[in-house]
Amino acid sequence: MSAISQTGPGTFAIRSGSGFFARHLREISVASAYLMLLAALAVFRPTFFRDQFRDTWVSAAPVLMAAAGMTLVILTRQIDISIGSQFSVCGVVAGLLAAWPLPMPLVVIGTVASGAVLGAVNGVLVAWMGLPSIVVTLATMVILRGGLMWATQGAAVRLPPHFQWLGASQQVGQWTILVVALGVFIMLAWGLRWLAAGRTVYAVGSDQEAARLAGIRPRRVVCAVFILMGGLAGLAALLNAARFTIVYPNYGEGLELKVIAAVVVGGTAISGGRGTLAGTLIGVALLATIAPALVFLGGQPQWEKAIQGAIILAAVATDGLRRRAS
Repeated sequence: MSAISQTGPGTFAIRSGSGFFARHLREISVASAYLMLLAALAVFRPTFFRDQFRDTWVSAAPVLMAAAGMTLVILTRQIDISIGSQFSVCGVVAGLLAAWPLPMPLVVIGTVASGAVLGAVNGVLVAWMGLPSIVVTLATMVILRGGLMWATQGAAVRLPPHFQWLGASQQVGQWTILVVALGVFIMLAWGLRWLAAGRTVYAVGSDQEAARLAGIRPRRVVCAVFILMGGLAGLAALLNAARFTIVYPNYGEGLELKVIAAVVVGGTAISGGRGTLAGTLIGVALLATIAPALVFLGGQPQWEKAIQGAIILAAVATDGLRRRAS
C-alpha cells in the first residue's frame, strides 16, 4: 500500500509499505496478459508481427498521447470526458492550418495550442470556480461537438498532399509518429517520476488539504494538468490526422471511453493519487491489440467490446478487493 509523505517544504515523495510486486500488481498482471496474447499470436499466427504489429502501434499512438494526459488528470482526482470532442476540434484545426497552407512546425504549434486553450477552459472552471469536473467536461464535450458539427456542417476537411505522414513516405511517417509519441510519453513519465511537479500531482490527488498545508497550490496543479491534457489531445489529433487524406469532425467520438479504459486497466486509481504512466502504456497496448488479434486468430470482431468490458470490470473488481483487504 503506497502513500504520500512530506520530505521537505512543499515537496512530497512516494513511500511504500509493501514490496514492488504488491505495489505494481496491476501493471504486472496486465503486462502478463499482453505478453500471453502476443505469445498466442506468435504460435498460431506469426504473420501478425510482419503484417499488423507496427500498424497496431501506429493506430494506438494518438490514444497513448490522450491516455497520458488523462492519467495526469485522474491522478489529481478529476476526470475529463471532453477529450473526444477536443480531439475532433484539434483534428479539424490541424487540417485547416495545413490547408492554409502553413509550414509544418506552425501547424504543430497551432494544433497543440488550440488543444491547450480548450483544456484551459476546463481547468479554470474546475480549479478556480470549484465546479465538478465530470459536469464541466460533459458540458464542454456537448458544446464542442455541437459547435464543430455546426461550423463544418458535418463535412470532412481535405488535407493537402504534403501533410499526410508528416510530409514523408508512409514507412518513414509511421516510424515518425511512433518516435514522437513514445518520445513525448517517456518525457512525461520521467517528469512524473522524478520532478517536483510530478510529485505535486500525486500529492494533490492523495489529499488536497495536506498538499495545501505543505505549500502546494492545488488549484494551479489541477488547472495545469487540464491544460496539459488539452495540449496532448491536440498532439494526438495531429498524429491521427497525419495518417489520412481527410479529417472528419466526428473522429473523436468514443475516444474518451478508450482512453479512460486504458488508464483504469493500467492501474491508475479513479479516486486519484495512485497510478503510473507505465501502467497506462501497458493498458493501451493490451486494449489496442485485442481487435487485430481476434481477426488473426479467427475470432469474431464483435467480441472486441465485450472482451474490453470484461477486462475493465476485472480491473475495477481487483481495485475493490485490494481496498477491502487493506
